[in-house]
Amino acid sequence: MEHFVCDPRLLRNAFGRFATGVTVVTTGTADGPVAITANSFSSVSLDPPLVLWSIGRQSRRFDAFANAAHYAIHVLADDQIELCWRFSKSGTDFAGLELTWNGHGVPLLPRALVRFECSVADRFPAGDHMILLGRVLELETQEDLPLLFAGGKSRPQGEG
Repeated sequence: MEHFVCDPRLLRNAFGRFATGVTVVTTGTADGPVAITANSFSSVSLDPPLVLWSIGRQSRRFDAFANAAHYAIHVLADDQIELCWRFSKSGTDFAGLELTWNGHGVPLLPRALVRFECSVADRFPAGDHMILLGRVLELETQEDLPLLFAGGKSRPQGEG
């Protein structure tokens, strides 16, 4: 097996050259709601309906999501940049948000461009991350433009 050595900062910057959408993933815990900003979201399958995202093992929120049976993935609209940065810093700052809750005890954020309510289909160790494969149980969409993330920065559509 070939061993590849690369400067971690260089690799992170290279990954950042690929523009992605921005999501906030939420789950409920015994201590209350938890959220995290993630740009590792991807569609996987239409039949069955599967999506994935990954979380770093070093994250303070790792245990909440690694042990969750259900979660919601909220694809952010281009005017929701504040939510992106809020939940990248704190997993419990839901102040001022009009949350609703689904039947599985998962907090749902208002006005997401798309919301996928999921049950965990599988978990896969992947280096310093864990991949969470989710089965989509419910789906809600609205018409708007997505928030984009590239080069370490989030940016609404049309910004250079």
